[in-house]
Amino acid sequence: MFRLRLAAWLALALAAGSAWADEPAAPIAVTIKDHHFSPAEIHLAAGKPAVLQVVNLDDSPEEVESKPLQIEKVIPPGAASKVRLRPLEPGRYPFFGEYHPETAQGIVIVE
Repeated sequence: MFRLRLAAWLALALAAGSAWADEPAAPIAVTIKDHHFSPAEIHLAAGKPAVLQVVNLDDSPEEVESKPLQIEKVIPPGAASKVRLRPLEPGRYPFFGEYHPETAQGIVIVE
């Protein structure tokens, strides 16, 4: 019985270790100011999850949206929010600000 419990505990520990390996690196800072994203071009490694820490410096809300990235998140004025990105294949993934799409444009480039 002891060996069975030990084996189960080791299996859980190994699974947790592999989950930690999939954790994203430090959040990537993105600001919204004057209805523009900065940086507007974000480079990521293929197959790795990522987190964008989006800070809205404008006096109005903005919605970060992208169908290819499968994200849609409203950032209130003066607020910050995390936007999690799943592991992605190499490619170019555009995103935009739903409330100001003519100026709030960006792209995630995965290599």
